[in-house]
Amino acid sequence: LCCCEYVDRRGQRSHLAACCCDCQELDEGCDRWLACKSLPPGALESIADTIADRLRVPWFSGAVKINVSLVPPLVLLPVLLHVAALHFLLGLLVLTSLPVVVLWYYYLTHRRKERTLFFLSLGLFSLGYMYYVFLQEVVPRGHVQHSQVVALTCGLILMLAALSRAKKDPGYLPIPKGNEKPSHQGLPNRNVRGSSSGLHGAASSRAVNGEAKGYSRMAADEPEGVKKDWCTKCHLVRPARAGHCRLCGRCVRRLDHHCVWINSCVGEQNHQAFILALSFFMITSVYGITLTLHTVCRGRTPFVALFYCPGAYSDYSSALSFTCVWYCAIVTAGMGYILLIQLLNISYNVTEREARLALRDNTGRRLLGGLVIDTGQYNRGFLCNWGHFLSLGSSPPQRSAEDIV
Repeated sequence: LCCCEYVDRRGQRSHLAACCCDCQELDEGCDRWLACKSLPPGALESIADTIADRLRVPWFSGAVKINVSLVPPLVLLPVLLHVAALHFLLGLLVLTSLPVVVLWYYYLTHRRKERTLFFLSLGLFSLGYMYYVFLQEVVPRGHVQHSQVVALTCGLILMLAALSRAKKDPGYLPIPKGNEKPSHQGLPNRNVRGSSSGLHGAASSRAVNGEAKGYSRMAADEPEGVKKDWCTKCHLVRPARAGHCRLCGRCVRRLDHHCVWINSCVGEQNHQAFILALSFFMITSVYGITLTLHTVCRGRTPFVALFYCPGAYSDYSSALSFTCVWYCAIVTAGMGYILLIQLLNISYNVTEREARLALRDNTGRRLLGGLVIDTGQYNRGFLCNWGHFLSLGSSPPQRSAEDIV
């Protein structure tokens, strides 16, 4: 392939010059629209897939496909923030509607069980753009020292390093070669109950929070250390607290949840890095907000300046900096809530997945106003729970005879 050629989703060789023509699905849709006829079922999805397949840029070994979900944050975020900086009312409108749109898109993709790079792209581009605005609009005012800029930069680098580690293998269970179904001879011939985490409670055959349908668990009278789950999707026996993610299509050891912000699962191998990335983000974001407010709103404490800063819209530079501060504050509040829930779950040694299943089966206790669900199964006390969390992934998991079978 030359730099302008690619192989499309039908396996046919195509050229970038032909992207704007020879579109049978789009032509047929336009003809039916002009004739006032309804589109056949699946026509819009087919047109969207065709357009997404043809969004490519030239590259050395052939045109590279562009993920459509990467584009909106790169285009809309700077435009919306600059519009919000024009007037106070525009800023109020944009900063109110932006979280609503993000939540709507999250529920849309979550309902369709789709993986998307939108949230990861939004998060990374937001970090880069906020750092750019800080260097271009805040630092030149002369109220920020070089050591403070270095400290903010180091915090950003550490956060990205932890995020990179969190993006790696969360603890996927190895899939049998050829995806062949292993023999059940290694499993005891007992009645099984539907469950998804080894929690006590009623059975259910439907998928909940990334669980596959139709798997079974060994009888509850087995010793706790040898409880295993059978996953009919991955065709393997999985250890206790492992779960199947319906978005990734893999079983993960000690599955906590699928995080859209890293576009990956949070499990045994990357849970520590995930908490570390959230912690570095909170520290860096609060520090950057404080430095900006001290520069834009002189003589006021950061909390007061966030809600009352008379000179914020006196010039466009101050207005843009103040708008970015409020955008960072909204994102920081959301991430702070996620970090708080994670820290509480760790303190009670319960995963997000286990908490949701306990709520479904009504087997857990609501504590701290419902912020945490204590299942009581793995809770060994505050210090022991944190010791268990800090030792996650420190040693490779041992494979039992049942896993080999």
